[in-house]
Amino acid sequence: MNLGDLVVRKSYGGDVTFRVEHIVQNKAVIKGTEFRLLADSPLHDLIQVPPSRTTERGQRAQIKARESLTLLQKDRLEQSQRSLGAAIGAWTQQVPKEAAHFEVPGKVLHLDGDPAYLNKSLSLYEQLRIPAEGHHVHESAMADTLFRLLPRVRPDILVITGHDGVLKQHHAAYDLYSLSSYKNSQNFVAAIQIARDYERNFDALTIVAGACQSHFEALLGAGANFASSPGRILIHALDPVYIAAKASFTSIRDTVNLNDVLNHTISGIQGVGGIETRGAFRIGMPRLQNLSTLKVTPSVM
Repeated sequence: MNLGDLVVRKSYGGDVTFRVEHIVQNKAVIKGTEFRLLADSPLHDLIQVPPSRTTERGQRAQIKARESLTLLQKDRLEQSQRSLGAAIGAWTQQVPKEAAHFEVPGKVLHLDGDPAYLNKSLSLYEQLRIPAEGHHVHESAMADTLFRLLPRVRPDILVITGHDGVLKQHHAAYDLYSLSSYKNSQNFVAAIQIARDYERNFDALTIVAGACQSHFEALLGAGANFASSPGRILIHALDPVYIAAKASFTSIRDTVNLNDVLNHTISGIQGVGGIETRGAFRIGMPRLQNLSTLKVTPSVM
């Protein structure tokens, strides 16, 4: 067994594929390739699998991820057309329907406790043409980092994610109401509180927070618009990106379609939830020009 090997756990029926991150004596730290899951496991419980091998659960997640991306791309185009029509209808009747325009999707600030998942997320933002800035930050440092970053970046949408999970209790039954029963939910709560101190308006700053098995109720209570995980299940690595993209593409005239968020994310209604939230997408006119080719007669000496 070597670092970087793909493995599954025998004791869990090989339902999730992991990558070996660290090996210490007879234990390995493993990270999910599709799901935001960081765990440790005895080496004897791990079975190495080839890169081409995908678990049934992983295959379903990949199919759902492709479907979600297709829906996002379709929504991106339809939202642009709807917003343009509404903008022209609201402005002077002298503006032709075919008038050139520009789009201003909501800007995302994404903090992630996992660098690999962050890179996947930033790649998807770029593919969807969403302005985004991402930072790999350990969950325990997210609150302090946001205190410094928010006034500079001034995002419309904030994503706070990484690794979480219900802790194994050796001497007592876990209490799902208690933040102490979770690996990082208390850190996510602290980060959300800093963000809400910065911007209290839920429509001026949309917050998407949480990871696998996070304390959903506590994250919403701290001020998140959308959070994981109502059913304390594993969430897909890109679920927070899907929600952020929906908020970025939804017009400021509309609220984010909760049905889409609950049913079109990879993890579904047990993985994510949230509250009514206004979108951040705007249309501008006329189209921004290429100033390097614009012919101008100077008027000031």
